[in-house]
Amino acid sequence: MKDFFKRKGWRICFGAYIFIYLPWFMILERIFSSDYPRLHIINIPFDNMIPFCEYFIIPYVLWYLYVVGACVYMYFKADNKEFIQFALSLIIGMSLALTICMIYPNGLTLRPDPIPDNFCGKIINTLYAIDTSTNVFPSIHVYNSLAVNFALLRCKALKGHTLTKTLSSILCILICLATMFLKQHSVIDVIGAIILYIILYIFIYVIDYSKFKKA
Repeated sequence: MKDFFKRKGWRICFGAYIFIYLPWFMILERIFSSDYPRLHIINIPFDNMIPFCEYFIIPYVLWYLYVVGACVYMYFKADNKEFIQFALSLIIGMSLALTICMIYPNGLTLRPDPIPDNFCGKIINTLYAIDTSTNVFPSIHVYNSLAVNFALLRCKALKGHTLTKTLSSILCILICLATMFLKQHSVIDVIGAIILYIILYIFIYVIDYSKFKKA
């Protein structure tokens, strides 16, 4: 058991990033609030065509379990290369997203009023109170969902686990849709997150840096 944690114990160091991310995010929430004078409202007409659906709060909230569960699974099951790639995709992606919000303060004016008075509506009211409609571009919810899904799809430990990979992909898609159907994010936020992930995917997964070492 000691040897097991000695071999993988270093991986927990990547988890320390949460102590950087959370204060960083909370500071941005305080500075770039809805009454910030230079806040860029990034709604587009297409956003208004997407109907509000409170039931999408279910996959939206499942995002937290999805990300945490994937981190735990990758910690124990991924090989060193897979784990480092996964950790870097999360850390670099979230850091860049917050940096973009610092350079380009942004927000939305999409939230409906009133919210349906049912179980899902009560959860949404809590969500709206905790997570404001500022600092939304690009969507970290969408970015992390993509990072988790593609890390699981590539993980050798899940080779042959078609059902698990399929369920992961379905949940990833539902979470991305939920950000728009709950009016928590704009289509622009979702597209921005997808573009950001594609760029980082190329740098983290596609480029073979061993060739540069040889050169």
